Amino acid sequence: MVSDLLTIVFFMIQTPYSMPVIFLFLVFLFAACTDDVIQDNEPSNLEVEITLSETEAGLVIIQATAENTVEYQFLIGPNPEPVAVNTNGHFEHTFLQSGNYLIEIRAYGPSGRYLKYEQYFLVLIDDVSPDDGYSTPLFYEGYSLVWNDEFDGTSVNSNNWVFETGTGCPNICGWGNNELQYYRQENASVVDGILTIEARRENFQGSNYTSARMKTQGKKSFKYGRVDIRALLPKGQGIWPALWAMGNNITSVGWPACGEIDIMEMIGGSGRENRVHGTLHWESNGHASAGSYYTLQTGTFADEYHVFTIIWDETQIRWFVNDVQFNVINITPGHMTEFHQEFFFLFNVAVGGNWPGNPDATTIFPQQMKVDYIRVFQKTN
Repeated sequence: MVSDLLTIVFFMIQTPYSMPVIFLFLVFLFAACTDDVIQDNEPSNLEVEITLSETEAGLVIIQATAENTVEYQFLIGPNPEPVAVNTNGHFEHTFLQSGNYLIEIRAYGPSGRYLKYEQYFLVLIDDVSPDDGYSTPLFYEGYSLVWNDEFDGTSVNSNNWVFETGTGCPNICGWGNNELQYYRQENASVVDGILTIEARRENFQGSNYTSARMKTQGKKSFKYGRVDIRALLPKGQGIWPALWAMGNNITSVGWPACGEIDIMEMIGGSGRENRVHGTLHWESNGHASAGSYYTLQTGTFADEYHVFTIIWDETQIRWFVNDVQFNVINITPGHMTEFHQEFFFLFNVAVGGNWPGNPDATTIFPQQMKVDYIRVFQKTN
C-alpha cells in the first residue's frame, strides 16, 4: 500500500521569450510500502504537464492525469488555497504580475486521500515601464525644491526613512483598521530608481499576509508647500495602498489630534481601481474628516504611473492627479489648527481592513506599489 502523498518540487524560470526553462530542484517520495498492491480506492500515477503561453502574458495551462481519481484541485501557495476544482484535471490561470509563485495540483481518490504535485516558478511579465504615464518637473516658478527622494540607490535610504513593523499590537492591533498584514522591512526594495512595496500572501508571525510601511518620522518633516509623488498602484480586492502624512506631535497628542493628510488612497476591488481619494482627518469634538475623490476616464491606476499632488498653504490644501485638481479644503477654521504644523510622510500597502474588505479568491498576490519619486517644494517668498 502506498502513502497518500507524493510531492515533486521543481524550480522554473520563464525566459523573456516566455520559453520555460525547468530545473529539477528537489524530489520527495513518501511511501509506506507494506505490499505491492494499490488498493482500489487509492489514486496513483499522477502526471502533470504545465505550459506557459507564448502569446498571452502570464497564462499558465495545466493538464493533470492520474489513475483512480475522482477530483483534481488547483491551488496557489505558499499557504495553498483552492483556485479551481474539477474532474478532468485541466486548468488555465493568468498571473497578472511578475513574481515567484508556488502552484499545487492534488488528485483525490475515492478514499479522500490524494497525490500532490508542487512546482515553484518565476513569472516574468512585461511590467509597466517607468517611462509610461504622467511626470512632473523638478522646477516650478515661485517654488524651490527643499527635499526629494528619487530612489536612485540600491536600498531604502535610512537618512530619509524608517520602517514600522508588525501588526500594530498591542497598542493598535490591525493598525486601527482591522488590517490583516504583518509589516516587514523585507517587503520594500529599491531597484533601478524605483521603490517597490510588495504585499504578499504568506504566513508570518501569525499573519496570513505581509507588506511594508515606511515613514520619514524623525528624519524629514515639512509645513506647507507642494508635494509630488509619482507612483504606480497595485490592484485587487482587499488591497489598500496609501501615500499620506501625519503631524509630528502624534507621539504627544495621539491621533486624530495630530492631524492626517491622505495624499492618495486607493481601495482595491472590481470597479474601484480607477478612483483615488484625498482626505483630511483631525480632532473636533471627536474624529472629524473631509475628502473627495478623482476618477480616471479610462483604465485603472495600475496601468501606468500617475502623479499625486497636494499644494498646501496657510489657508487651504488642494489635491491633484496629474495636475488636475479634484479637491480643496479650507484649513483656516479654529478647529483645524492641526494643519499648521510640520508633518512627516508615510507609504504603505495594507491588506484587508474596514474600508476595502478582505482579499478573496479573485485577489492575485503578490501586489506591488511602485514609487518613482517624492518631491517637496516650498515657496521662495
